[in-house]
Amino acid sequence: MTSSHESKKQELPPTAWAVLGLLSFPGERTGYELKKWADSSLRFFYWSPAISQIYAELRRLEELGYAASVRSGPEEARAKRRYAITGAGREALAGWAADTGEAGPPVLKHGLLLRIWLGHLAEPEQLRGMVGEHVERTRGELAAVREAMEHASGVPDWTFPALALRWSERQHLAELELAEALLTDLDGLAGARREPGCQPDGDAPTPG
Repeated sequence: MTSSHESKKQELPPTAWAVLGLLSFPGERTGYELKKWADSSLRFFYWSPAISQIYAELRRLEELGYAASVRSGPEEARAKRRYAITGAGREALAGWAADTGEAGPPVLKHGLLLRIWLGHLAEPEQLRGMVGEHVERTRGELAAVREAMEHASGVPDWTFPALALRWSERQHLAELELAEALLTDLDGLAGARREPGCQPDGDAPTPG
């Protein structure tokens, strides 16, 4: 690998590695198929890139020699381009996956909790409604995770994706438990807010 390619390798964003990871499993896939697979796997524990991002990363991976593509012939009514990982791509991906320093800490961006944090600007029932909607969405996601787990069950090539999905199942179950606890906390605050003399003194709830 040239020094130029080595430099580009180091600059690849996680999304590029995720797309290359999708290609590391047997078979050739179109960008659309990669998007469908990301939606039924990656999104449960990481993030599912937009179709435009997938195609942008595929072009980048091809330029680096990490992926190769072939265009379908006249036998298909609509021409498609299918992508596969190359030997160089598999080697680079294996190196990236083995580099524990690249993983970093998990990042939590919980939109609901941001609104709970601003709960002093909302009515208690409005907050309860938000949490209730979150519970229903999480139950739907949990069902989708379990469907994906069932699809991956017994497929040798998907042994490790199945482990990630099992982790995601546990995470969604924990999210439901946390949401139920949050509802209990909100119930306790509702009465307190109605009592006189319960307004904060204006100091930020931080040490120091």
